[in-house]
Amino acid sequence: MNIEEEKYTSQLQKVINAYFRLTENTWTLILSILQFQLIKKGEIILRAGQTAKKIHFVSKGMLRSSFIDNNGNEYTKNLFLENSFAASKVSLLLNSSSKFSIEALEDSTLISFDFKAFKKLVNKNEDLKNFYIAYIEQNWIIEKEQKEISLVMENGTERYLKLLKKHPRIEERIPQHYLASHLGITPTQLSRIRKTLKNS
Repeated sequence: MNIEEEKYTSQLQKVINAYFRLTENTWTLILSILQFQLIKKGEIILRAGQTAKKIHFVSKGMLRSSFIDNNGNEYTKNLFLENSFAASKVSLLLNSSSKFSIEALEDSTLISFDFKAFKKLVNKNEDLKNFYIAYIEQNWIIEKEQKEISLVMENGTERYLKLLKKHPRIEERIPQHYLASHLGITPTQLSRIRKTLKNS
């Protein structure tokens, strides 16, 4: 493992330990199943219709998940920036076809895990199981519900400001139409919001 990979694995360990601290033995087991992937901008790591096999930790760069409706309209479902885990969760859990694609919006460095190998470790190691439960509760349940409520209860400006607070530089890194789609508004609406905020 080179210096850069050591830096990224240390970054991963820090993120995991923020949810639940793993023992050195469990961390060694994690290291034994991870793989580094260098992904070019525009590269698709999962296509709609494929069955997801891996979880990806974004060490550097940005990914997005997207889907196309029956009328051919494309929607950005999620954005995955540094220190987040990207996956088609339902596809992994049900071993079914993914409803969306995942692509790189920037040249990205990923740490990827085979989901079956990861779940075997989860079932055998109590500390990893505690991390898994804590992560799912926070990201697959709490944040998902908050996002669903936000789309109904908050206006586009509120959602935009909340995203900027979480990711201050995101506008410099993502095309406006992807950002607007992620917020559930049109690019025109996003332009108006930005103009209004700039002049206020």
